[in-house]
Amino acid sequence: MEAAAARQAMAAAISTASALDLEVDDAVVLSDSNRLVVHLTPCDIVARVTPMTHFASAEREVELVKRLGQTDSPVATLEARVGPRVFVRDGFKISMWTYFETMPFRALPPAEYAQALERLHAGLRRLDVTTPHVMDRVAALQRDVASPDVTPDLGDADRALLTNTLHDLRQSIVSRRASEQLLHGEPHPWNVLDTKNGPLFIDFENTARGPVEYDIAWLPNEVGERYPNADEDLVGECRGVVLAIIATHRLSRDDRHPSGRRSGLAFLDALRDGPPWPALDDVAW
Repeated sequence: MEAAAARQAMAAAISTASALDLEVDDAVVLSDSNRLVVHLTPCDIVARVTPMTHFASAEREVELVKRLGQTDSPVATLEARVGPRVFVRDGFKISMWTYFETMPFRALPPAEYAQALERLHAGLRRLDVTTPHVMDRVAALQRDVASPDVTPDLGDADRALLTNTLHDLRQSIVSRRASEQLLHGEPHPWNVLDTKNGPLFIDFENTARGPVEYDIAWLPNEVGERYPNADEDLVGECRGVVLAIIATHRLSRDDRHPSGRRSGLAFLDALRDGPPWPALDDVAW
């Protein structure tokens, strides 16, 4: 978020917690991009603060995680003292989550990561909820790429690269007719916490329906290789989609990710090199 918006979001989180009789003396920013995530102490709660204009539904995310918690899925849970609620204050939507301390000085073992995603997929299969399809996200991305108003920093050659790549990958993925289910949507390393309770997934704002290979495409290679019975060719094609998603977002007019245009160009370069495309964490930016 821009600095002024981040200050307003922080104030909204603190005011909301205080109104719930939760003691707040300090707030530490855990994540700041298109929405703000803060750790409130001493009440020891994580507040996720989303602008009202944000594309994702905070209410849908809260309801989904509440139901996943009933399946014993590896997810960071909602704060029990508050309940599965979304609060509206000063132009923001605020949800309250349990704070989990992460394991220090340890890389999450690939086998644990893969097993956690497999468990999450099992839990997601038990839910009957309406979500977009992953190809709906690709279609929206194609519209953004085609619009200079949305992606003004894309040069003609890069716009053509994204247009052609997304068209070809979309056709190829759909033609495979792979089995589909409810997915996390972006289970990359920044959306999984390594805790003493094991890996726990967070950030379900991009939940969608599609093949599990789409989720696997967001993982490091050594993790994806440990997910059983995945179609490696389909994973590879989905990795191309992932690169295109990130490149387009980073070069979009309204993007507020701290890495900015620099990372967008790096992901474009990775996409331009062609298949086999690298995993997300193998792109240097």
